[in-house]
Amino acid sequence: MENITIKIKGMMCGHCEKTIHDAAMSVKGVKKASADFKKGEVKVSFDTSVTDLEVIKKAIAATDYQVMEESESCPVPLQGKEAVTQSEIKEGAGKLRKAALHITGMSCASCAQNIERALNKINGVRSASVNFSIEKAMVEYDSDLVNQKTLEKAITDLGYGVVKRDITLKVGGMHCASCAINIEKALLKTEGVTSANVSFPLEQARISYDPEIIPISGIKKAIEDVGYTASEKIEKLEADREQRAREAEIKRQKINFIIALTLAIPISLGDMGRNIAWLSPYTPLILQNDILLFILATIVMLFPGRQFFEGTYRGLKHGVTDMNLLIATGTGAAYTISVAATFLDLGEAYSHTYYDTAALLIMFIVLGRYLEALTKGKTSEAIRKLMGLAAKTARIIVNGEEKEIPVEDVAVDNIVVVRPGEKIPVDGKVIEGLTAVDESMITGESLPVEKTAGDEVIGATINKTGMIRFKATKVGSDTALAQIIRLVENAQTQKAPIQRLADIVAGHFILAVHMLALLTFFFWFFIGFEYFDVPATFMAMGEMSASTPISPFLFALLISITVLIISCPCAVGLATPTAIMVGTGKGAENGILIKGGEALERAQKLDTIVFDKTGTLTKGEPALTDVVAIKGTENDVLKLAAIAEKGSEHPLGEAILNGAKARSIDVPDTDEFKAIPGKGVEVRYDGKRIMIGTRKLMIENGIDITQVNNKMEELEREGKTAMLVSKDNELAGIIAVADTLKENSKEAVQELRKMGFTVAMITGDNKRTADAIGKQVGIDRVLSEVLPEDKAAEVKKLQAEGKKVAMVGDGINDAPALMQSDVGIAIGSGTDVAIESAQIVLIKNDVSDVAKAVKLSKLTLNKIKQNLFWAFFYNSVGIPIAAGILYPFTQPPFLINPALAAAAMAASSVSVTTNTLLMKRIKLKR
Repeated sequence: MENITIKIKGMMCGHCEKTIHDAAMSVKGVKKASADFKKGEVKVSFDTSVTDLEVIKKAIAATDYQVMEESESCPVPLQGKEAVTQSEIKEGAGKLRKAALHITGMSCASCAQNIERALNKINGVRSASVNFSIEKAMVEYDSDLVNQKTLEKAITDLGYGVVKRDITLKVGGMHCASCAINIEKALLKTEGVTSANVSFPLEQARISYDPEIIPISGIKKAIEDVGYTASEKIEKLEADREQRAREAEIKRQKINFIIALTLAIPISLGDMGRNIAWLSPYTPLILQNDILLFILATIVMLFPGRQFFEGTYRGLKHGVTDMNLLIATGTGAAYTISVAATFLDLGEAYSHTYYDTAALLIMFIVLGRYLEALTKGKTSEAIRKLMGLAAKTARIIVNGEEKEIPVEDVAVDNIVVVRPGEKIPVDGKVIEGLTAVDESMITGESLPVEKTAGDEVIGATINKTGMIRFKATKVGSDTALAQIIRLVENAQTQKAPIQRLADIVAGHFILAVHMLALLTFFFWFFIGFEYFDVPATFMAMGEMSASTPISPFLFALLISITVLIISCPCAVGLATPTAIMVGTGKGAENGILIKGGEALERAQKLDTIVFDKTGTLTKGEPALTDVVAIKGTENDVLKLAAIAEKGSEHPLGEAILNGAKARSIDVPDTDEFKAIPGKGVEVRYDGKRIMIGTRKLMIENGIDITQVNNKMEELEREGKTAMLVSKDNELAGIIAVADTLKENSKEAVQELRKMGFTVAMITGDNKRTADAIGKQVGIDRVLSEVLPEDKAAEVKKLQAEGKKVAMVGDGINDAPALMQSDVGIAIGSGTDVAIESAQIVLIKNDVSDVAKAVKLSKLTLNKIKQNLFWAFFYNSVGIPIAAGILYPFTQPPFLINPALAAAAMAASSVSVTTNTLLMKRIKLKR
């Protein structure tokens, strides 16, 4: 038996631990495995006679985590990843940071792959995930080894842009240029600030920063700490830079398209008029002039087409390829041979020009990028809607007076004032006032919720009726809304397992297409042109005259250009992330937070749903259920019980008091109070002796309970806690209390059973109580008397039966079981959405959302499969047709024009995105 520690790069949460653990245990011979995401390692015990270290490492590497062996020498990562030093591994568990970088300039899924590879090579980067469709990178890194500037430089070195969050602050107290330098130095030392430029004459500072690391108030404090003042310039507040960057890209591609369209039409008429015999009489002579066509085509290449050549140059400079290379190769070849034919005498067979091919290609491709930019913007609407919910300002109490400040400057423990009709700026606890709050935008609850002193309020919700004051408890990135936004952003950036195939294809696609285009060229140049008698065919079709022969070289080149242009990996790259974006966004709109594509994919494979009882199916707090009168009325019995329990702090006593309050029963104070441990309570009121408690308490006091035994047993079989009430040693009645079901629990279980799920319940309660609750909601399989630490083992037993299990719990005591399950689903209020152990978080305390979450996952996965099918189908059919496979078998012979190929390429990407957007029209019904 050998024990070894394997270092893992990329683990970020408890679910990662489970994935690594399961991968290691799947290897025959492994006896024990224990993963720790904080340390970035897994400890494995294995039988060396059955397996070896390399087999275990390969099993773990297959889960897409980077595997490194910890040894005395330099650790060696698998799958060609960059080696890291031993010191990096030791320090790597230091200050882990996450950065969300908005990237501009990506043109296809290969771009995302290139950026991802570059980021993962950086010493200190734990993991990097780049989403092409939302143009964002999520990077986890060790701040002791690397900073955000280095990450941004790696991206910009590849030729892409990074949108920064900037702010301009008005700085007071500067007396000279040295002051400006001192402030700059202080800012640059501040964690989260990526750049700072302070101007003494303008008295302002321009700062780029990461809002996930430092808020604006932190930047101001850094300036104030060195002896100056800082305030925001009003006109710069709340600039949505990502949105502006997207709008700028849409505008740029729109202008490019207008230029390309305006010039491509006359170029096409002129060039085709000269080369196609039947069209020549209808084309103006001026458009058939070589020099004019050259000038117009050059403008198209230099302006709308320039982006493709610049992208190709930057990529090749760093040894990477993307969609720009395909476009630049195709359009560049058509333009080059046309220029050669215009200015060089290469013979009659090379007198054709193909300016129309180059111009039309660029026009259609730019149109595709313009439409793609429009549709991609629509997929991220959910995030923008969530961001738009936030309040811009807050009114706080300072020295007894109200002061309006930017919401970013609100600090914990500030007293915040909110008037009717205003948004609640941050999370907090009410200290004064009574109101009703519309929480629908966060919890999905349609009815306003009453709030009074002691109640919690959620930022971004709307105060409806009264004025309240509350103490801020969570501000900035800690608020419920900020956590929801972060969860949705992270989910949209993470990749689903189904995307691995698409990524592999996109990553190797460009080279494969160029090889295929080269093979196509050689076939038509050496074999096809003569064998299929191309010149005779073209003359018979009227495409050329006998006096203008076509050369084998040009014919083969045009077909290979068509292959390059029609081969677009964009549709494959967009298929999965766009669907995940829309799916997670739609979930957020319905109060369902899904933490990534893996959760979506796993959820649709589930067959068993396990519910925790307390706080999930039930309300988690006892309530009065029954009052049985033996002497007097029910209200008389309840009043006696409430008088006895008024001095008690026991939850059962609170339930009785609440029950009396609900029936408007006045409960006076007692003269004496005595708690009898394990038995009940004895009090004296108005000279009378009142008791409430167990059978044992009554029997010890000589009270006959024979007549109520059957009723007590009946109530207990129903899972209720029954208590006897007496007055002056005479039995008065029975009070029953129980943890009652939530409103929709029974309907939710029935809905899941209709959908074909096996539904189980797990609880630490005794078997009788558990069975009673199970019977009420319609659950047959009840696992009772299970300790919190044993819940995970029970889930594991179900998985051993071959079941795909979802655990639904409150995310605290149920954390081990949530992590053990295939999909952990946490029930929580709007202020408890960051439960690490769950993959799906239901903001509302509504278990019926479990069914909605499963339906949403199936809907999203179906959409992904549709998208991938059409994307692969398009390339599988389009490339052979572009290569001329139908030419020998059709009359007249069929070939795709390069311009038509460009239009088809653009249509494929837009159609995939449009198909995804149809999801937004579907309503999630219970």
